[in-house]
Amino acid sequence: MGSEGQNLGEELNNQLNDALSRLASKQMFQSDWDIAAFAIFFTFIGTVLLLVLLALIRCCCCCCDCDSGGLHKQVPRKKVGIDNKAMEP
Repeated sequence: MGSEGQNLGEELNNQLNDALSRLASKQMFQSDWDIAAFAIFFTFIGTVLLLVLLALIRCCCCCCDCDSGGLHKQVPRKKVGIDNKAMEP
């Protein structure tokens, strides 16, 4: 257990030092794959935030319209088809 924790600590330390050295050299992206992964990640985050924003807008705006009874009136439905008299007791 002790050696696994020590290896994990060393690995995290190496990754942190690598990230800090990239930041210091102002070369965060070393390959095209890094740029693509960064773009995909932020596209995903942007999509999630947009969906949350749309859900909040729908929640807030629909609650205001429910009391006024504007466009959300229920239309009585006309009965379609025939009655099945065999199903009646």
